[in-house]
Formats: sequence, structure tokens, C-alpha cells
Amino acid sequence: MRVYVPLTLSGLAEAYKTGELGAGPFVAYAVTPALREWYLSDDIEELEYAALNRAALASLRLLALDPGAVRRRVVVAVDVPEGAAVADPDRGLDPGSLGEVRVEGPVPLTKAAAVHVDSGEAETDVTAAADALGAADTGDDDAQFVVDGAEDHELLWFATQEIPNLVGLGD
Repeated sequence: MRVYVPLTLSGLAEAYKTGELGAGPFVAYAVTPALREWYLSDDIEELEYAALNRAALASLRLLALDPGAVRRRVVVAVDVPEGAAVADPDRGLDPGSLGEVRVEGPVPLTKAAAVHVDSGEAETDVTAAADALGAADTGDDDAQFVVDGAEDHELLWFATQEIPNLVGLGD
């Protein structure tokens, strides 16, 4: 099962050093029944893209909590065994939890399929979005517009071999 793990660049650096994406349990995003129902598509690529975008929003939330983090959203696409990631049935179609799953155990970074990261050009908009997130959550339409501005930036795809360069540990 493919899951999308939201991180920051410092979180990715830590995962690279330890060799795993957390000891579990941790939150990730995947194509869940609720996401399928919400997105109204049978196209798996579209559904995975929706799950990736949900993880990108979660990464933005991590950035909002860490003012010292580089203002780039980071999502690691990783394959876990079936049953290792479980959606909370009690949250159903709660818009805030669409696609959310809990991964129970540690996930080796070697299971990662790819890393998705904002370009440097997105940093200004991502910074503004992270700063506006709290107001957007309380219903401020102007703040929501700013948060949505970060989504205008597509995350770039990187092979897992490029992680050392992404986190500043490359040659």
C-alpha cells in the first residue's frame, strides 16, 4: 500500500540519519474509502495525487509549528504492507481527516519510492501559507486564499538517492 508521509526538510534529514520514517504510530495519507467517496474518481493516479496533496497540507501544518524549519513542504511516498496503515473509521468523512491513516510500526526509509519537495521558488508562498494557517482554520477567507496559494506550487519529484542532496548532506 502506498502512503504519503508529511515531513519537513529537517524531518527528512532525521529520517535519513536514522534510516526510518518514525517508530510509529504516525500519521500518513493514502487512498482510503473516505477519500475515494469525497474525490469521486476511480482513477488511482488521481486518487493518489489527492492523497499526496492532503499530505502536503499536513506538511504545511508541520511547518506552521516549527518557525525555524525551511519553508518547503516535504512528502515521502512509501510502500507499506497491507494492514500496516489504517484509517480511523470514526472520523468518516470529516474533511480534516480525508485520506488520513495511522501507520503503526517503524517504516524503513528504504521502502520509500520517492520524495516530493517544494522548489525554492515556493518558499515565499509557503511561508505566507504557514503563517495564515491558523486564521484559515477559524474561517478567515482571506487567510484561506493565502493557504491555497501554496497549493499553486507543484511539489517536485525526487528519487530517494537524492535525499542526501535535499537535506544538505550530499557531496
